[in-house]
Amino acid sequence: MIDLTQFKQQRLAAEPYRWALVDRLFSPADAKALVETFPRDHFKTVKGYDGEKGYEYESRSLVHMGADKPTQARALSDAWRRLAEALLSLAYREALSQFTGVDLSTLTLEANAFHYGRSAWLGPHVDLEDKIVTHVLYFNESWNESDGGCLTILGSGDMADVVKTIPPVIGNSAVLVRSTNSWHAVTRVVDTCRISRRSVAITFYRPGSPSTMWPAGDNTPLHNYTDSAVAKQMRDLWRRVTR
Repeated sequence: MIDLTQFKQQRLAAEPYRWALVDRLFSPADAKALVETFPRDHFKTVKGYDGEKGYEYESRSLVHMGADKPTQARALSDAWRRLAEALLSLAYREALSQFTGVDLSTLTLEANAFHYGRSAWLGPHVDLEDKIVTHVLYFNESWNESDGGCLTILGSGDMADVVKTIPPVIGNSAVLVRSTNSWHAVTRVVDTCRISRRSVAITFYRPGSPSTMWPAGDNTPLHNYTDSAVAKQMRDLWRRVTR
């Protein structure tokens, strides 16, 4: 499912910290299937400010922390089950270890899918120390950078200090090796955007680390995600048929 040879075609940048854009990860057929069947089930709204960054988005577990199988696998399409299983494979872990120079063999994996709808964003931040390496995959068929929703590699905690902008287009991915200056953010999705910004973040944690996305005792209600534009169309249709 994932073309691991692409890691051999790219190199980690050294500045402003260790990161890389790795693209062309999927075959055309797999890319099409992944875009068309991006998950919409079992999402929760995540919104707030943690003392360093502000954030607002929708999240669904794809692989729970330390699990050996996909989360809610029956609700996933065949393409998404295969992707989750690929992320759990030894081959993927070894390829990412070789690429980053970080031994991931004993680290704990967690993967989450995200919808960033209208006005969703993630402010400038450095990941927690427990997050050693993060690999972010993107699943929009196309994207206009003026709509926001792009990962920005930052030279500092200043949102304007942009080193690289990465649009969330299928096949693109970003590898981030955590450091004390690994600043990054996601630009706010504009209110006129007609589709969500879609991604999956795979994070390798130190053994024994708690999940920050799904902490113990989290009883946040889950729901199916609906794009704002789609929801409006459904409401308009309902009004027409009930006149």
